[in-house]
Amino acid sequence: MEKVTIRQASLADADAIAHFHVRVWRQTYRDLAPPEVYALLDETRRRSTWREKLAAEDPDQIVLLAQLEGRPVAIGAAGAPSAAIFGDHGEIKNLYVDPNVKRQGIGRTLLSRLAAHLVERGFPGVGVGVVDGNEPAVAFYDALGGQRAGEYTDAGPIWRSRNIVFVWENGLVL
Repeated sequence: MEKVTIRQASLADADAIAHFHVRVWRQTYRDLAPPEVYALLDETRRRSTWREKLAAEDPDQIVLLAQLEGRPVAIGAAGAPSAAIFGDHGEIKNLYVDPNVKRQGIGRTLLSRLAAHLVERGFPGVGVGVVDGNEPAVAFYDALGGQRAGEYTDAGPIWRSRNIVFVWENGLVL
């Protein structure tokens, strides 16, 4: 396998990220999300969201793109907390890895880089919300030493999913 490159995403990456996000999100949540959510969280909607995110001038936010042979194989995004349950911790907002390249350290590397950014921005720790029932993600965060810090319902624009919160104090994600 060729070497995976990881870099900060730019607005020019919005279309590729949206396409990747929809594909992997639908695989991940096919048995967890309500069927009507699939129709609404399509590539057009994701493209708009990613363009907005990538155009924002928010120093707390970071979006990373991992590529293999020029195609996206993982994305990660982090920034200021979006829900009270995160307290003053920075939040990992997205972390998606193509199932074809899982278990190669890409997710761990993205998570570590996102956490390092948040710590550099002055957040005392890092948190992530995981949809209840997403057992592969729960196992991943457990294996990386994430401490369960509670649950909340994501206010998301469409799907109000129940989430488990994992935190790392001092941003220490191994």
